Amino acid sequence: MNLMLTILINSILASILVIIAFWLPQLNIYTEKASPYECGFDPMGSARLPFSMKFFLIAITFLLFDLEIALLLPLPWASHLHNLSLMLLLALMLVTLLAMGLMYEWLQKGLEWTE
Repeated sequence: MNLMLTILINSILASILVIIAFWLPQLNIYTEKASPYECGFDPMGSARLPFSMKFFLIAITFLLFDLEIALLLPLPWASHLHNLSLMLLLALMLVTLLAMGLMYEWLQKGLEWTE
């Protein structure tokens, strides 16, 4: 009974919030709000603006190395495992692989902004 009541209340609350989210923006529409804003770029210009490939490569590198955090987060809870040495060895291998990747990026000058 408590589960059904909780689901019912959550569904009603979510429905009310969705209705309010669709209803409120329609109350005050003016031209500034209806026009697209793109951080100082002319929105009526060409959509084929040049994009910095260097920035793109830095962003991809950041995402790859950011995954390291997600893979290493469960490491403190590994102390409860029976095979702790295997877990630490795998973590060391992961950190070594990422360090080698960072060295490769550095040697290939993939982390430099200017050329």
